[in-house]
Amino acid sequence: MVTLNALEVPQSIALVHEWFSPTSVGGAENVVVAIDELLSKKICKPNLFALIEDESHRSESWLFGRSIQTSIIQKFPYGKSHVQSFLPLLPFAVEQLDLTNFQLIISSSHLVAKGVLTSPDQIHVSYVHTPARYAWDQMNIYLRNSKLSRYGLEPLIRWQLHKFRQWDQLSSSRIDHILANSSFTAKRIFKYWRRKSEIVYPPVSVENFQWNKPRDDYYLCVCRLVPNKRVDLLIRAFNQLNLPLIVIGDGVQKNFLKSIAAPNVKILGYQSRKNVCSLMERCRAFVYAGIEDFGIAPVEAMAAGAPVIAYGQGGLLDTVKCANEGNASPTGVLFRSQNISSLIDAVTWFEESKLSKNFNSESIRLWANKFSKQAFQSRFEDVLYKIMSHKK
Repeated sequence: MVTLNALEVPQSIALVHEWFSPTSVGGAENVVVAIDELLSKKICKPNLFALIEDESHRSESWLFGRSIQTSIIQKFPYGKSHVQSFLPLLPFAVEQLDLTNFQLIISSSHLVAKGVLTSPDQIHVSYVHTPARYAWDQMNIYLRNSKLSRYGLEPLIRWQLHKFRQWDQLSSSRIDHILANSSFTAKRIFKYWRRKSEIVYPPVSVENFQWNKPRDDYYLCVCRLVPNKRVDLLIRAFNQLNLPLIVIGDGVQKNFLKSIAAPNVKILGYQSRKNVCSLMERCRAFVYAGIEDFGIAPVEAMAAGAPVIAYGQGGLLDTVKCANEGNASPTGVLFRSQNISSLIDAVTWFEESKLSKNFNSESIRLWANKFSKQAFQSRFEDVLYKIMSHKK
């Protein structure tokens, strides 16, 4: 493996993320933590930038005491708590961040962070989690479930998203090097921005899971209870299968999903991290019916030694080795169509062919190790080395 220590690397680095908030902690934030740790160890501690931040004063946060430069949104009423409500202003706000004194800019972007302004003498590397879903291919799903649409504001929202798409495509041309978190995201980047990207899988905390616990008889799903996750499809399928299903998560569809669930389906709502790990470590299989750009939870389930039964689209095509495609040491089953019958067929095949007995939990865990934080940092360092060694 090459190392950044072998290069004359920049000594001033800016790390830009959309927002740092205790109410928004997930895969994107884990990427920023891993990049910050790598840069601090190999080069220098980066300067942090964001639209808003509400973390540096919290003693339990990794950002406690860190200086974070923010945008004008930070000072708006409700700016820190409702930053996404200011979507029409976010492109303007991110362009006002002053990155003049930095040789290397790394952005972590799922909305506007990639749109920062840089000079020809600066290198801008953007790790893209996704082009904004609700502005592109999931716009109509978003609008169907938006409360604002019910108040007659849909035409205005459509116009705002139209203007945002124009800026989104234009600002993508400013990036020098784009990194994507999966093959699926790379395809979306090329579709909407006409830019090629390099794939670097995000870090997953695989070390938090034990893979060798005895398996129980229940199936498990962990996700936000929102329409695009298609938990309704899972529940309706398991209602017919009459197999035990546990659903963990919270969201706007929670009450609706409870209303359609048969007695064999238990919707537990939010659970502690400890409980989630324990349930993953003992479930018969992890089931998922949505389309993810990458999909952290299915990889976590595999880290816990559980096979995955999921819709065969999106990031899961990168992370799950499908048993019905002849893969050696498979880690799951992918069903072809996003409907009840296809899911029922996959679970029935899994049950009747006794696949649950044939999957090797240790092999599944070894595969999941490919997506560890260490693997991410090693790959990110290799890519950064290549970029820096070819700079003009």
